[in-house]
Amino acid sequence: MIGKQVMVEGLMVLGKLETELRTLDFECCEDVEMDPFEGIFKVQGMRDGNLYMTEKPKRTRNKALFREDNSSLSLGQNGRYYFVFSLDEERVEELPQQLVRQAKAIANKVIKVIG
Repeated sequence: MIGKQVMVEGLMVLGKLETELRTLDFECCEDVEMDPFEGIFKVQGMRDGNLYMTEKPKRTRNKALFREDNSSLSLGQNGRYYFVFSLDEERVEELPQQLVRQAKAIANKVIKVIG
């Protein structure tokens, strides 16, 4: 299903960086007015030099239901609950105590809500 399309002529330069990442530059040879944009795209490069680009939809992030210092509980789009805990590697000695403390704190908040 195609919405609005504009066909333009121009020059395209394909390249590859030393890091093996590919680059593409397109320079339009016509006077075209359009809104600037940025996006993340799926790009298919074909053997004959044709390129097809499709913008990927924006990622929907889960909103945290409860938060603690280093953790959060959220409900995912798939109906599953997610508990996320992160701590710097240098604080590994604190990890067991902090994990238990924060998980208990969030569990107590859930108990209060569901009664």
